[in-house]
Amino acid sequence: MSQSRLVPPSGRLGVLLPGMGAVATTTIAGVMLARRGLGLPVGSLTQMGTLPLRRANGAEEVPLKEAVPLAGLHQLAFGGWDLFPDDALASATNAEVLSEKHLGLVAEELRAVKPMPAVFYPEFVRRLHGTHVKSAPSKAHMVEQVREDVRRFLRDEGCDRAVAVWCGSTEVYREASAVHQTIERFEDGLRHDSPEISNSQIYAWALLQEGVPMANGSPALTLDFPAMYELARERGVPIAGKDFKTGQTLMKTIVAPGLKTRMLGLRGWYSTNILGNRDGEVLDDPDSFRSKEVSKLGVLESILHAGEHPALYGNVAHKVRIDYYPPRGDQKEGWDNIDLFGWLNYPMQMKINFLCRDSILAAPIVLDLALLLDLAKRAGMSGMQDWLGFYFKAPMSPAGTLPVHDLFAQHSRLHDALRRIAREEA
Repeated sequence: MSQSRLVPPSGRLGVLLPGMGAVATTTIAGVMLARRGLGLPVGSLTQMGTLPLRRANGAEEVPLKEAVPLAGLHQLAFGGWDLFPDDALASATNAEVLSEKHLGLVAEELRAVKPMPAVFYPEFVRRLHGTHVKSAPSKAHMVEQVREDVRRFLRDEGCDRAVAVWCGSTEVYREASAVHQTIERFEDGLRHDSPEISNSQIYAWALLQEGVPMANGSPALTLDFPAMYELARERGVPIAGKDFKTGQTLMKTIVAPGLKTRMLGLRGWYSTNILGNRDGEVLDDPDSFRSKEVSKLGVLESILHAGEHPALYGNVAHKVRIDYYPPRGDQKEGWDNIDLFGWLNYPMQMKINFLCRDSILAAPIVLDLALLLDLAKRAGMSGMQDWLGFYFKAPMSPAGTLPVHDLFAQHSRLHDALRRIAREEA
């Protein structure tokens, strides 16, 4: 990458969020509060973190947003799509994540953010019944409608460019099929309404065609198949995913590397969650839960490398459950029971009870991904950005390689990539 290719972050940056529910509106409101000095963007590496850089007088910790040229919070304009017509204030109020006091401070700004009608084929999200949806004679026409939405948003908001982060519900589990293998097959599938092409894939195809970088915050197939990789490279667009690493899996990627570093053995890890938000309702459908289960189960296997340490990790029982419990709302609770063993195989146990707020943990991820994908695009980067795996439960990785799940290893890779962009030695 030549220094001349790093375009400065001038003008307005549109942040497009398919799915304007709890996560999206918590992000939007938080940015609006932070840029007025009315709240602190805790959890955001781009706003709160530092980057170690090598200087003539030794290493120096430089604020990340000064080390690389990121767009500022004051440059962001928000938009998106949703199944329901509620503006961002109404949606945030309904989600009950942020207090009335906080929402009241930015109420007019939030009220002005109104969702565009959503792409919605109900077979992919069976527990939701949207009223604010598009209609089109084919999925190819649906792609064109989303592309026009993007162009209109950029024009109306006076934006120079945009990024997108999927904040919608988890779709039913699908594996890549024949239609996902090449651009030609996928476009033929769009024209013939292939049942294998989901809502999120339609958004992704439209956004990439418009040159908009995208991150996938759900475990769905959205961006993670050969035709999409090919399109991203062809259009010169960076992509990243999948499934935001928030509550229980965040803890797993912190604790499991610690156990492995100490060479402590593991017999079993039982995880269960209760949550009552829209995501919990969707995950009550077994096929949607299957998407989430696959993304969660891969974490331990990747971190522990059982083949290298069969005596310690060769026979681990790993179970994951999610239960929809409406009274809990967005205040998710995760329980973990960890059966481990130490010296002479003597057994021990660890219990973790994480009472977290799903959208509070996800919002800084959405902001960071938006700013970092914009940085990547301005730096001339395209295709899969596996250095952003720090933010995901099931990080995308190049063919023939295993994804990295260890949070600390991911953090190092993120820093290495940012140093390269900043023209520093790793």
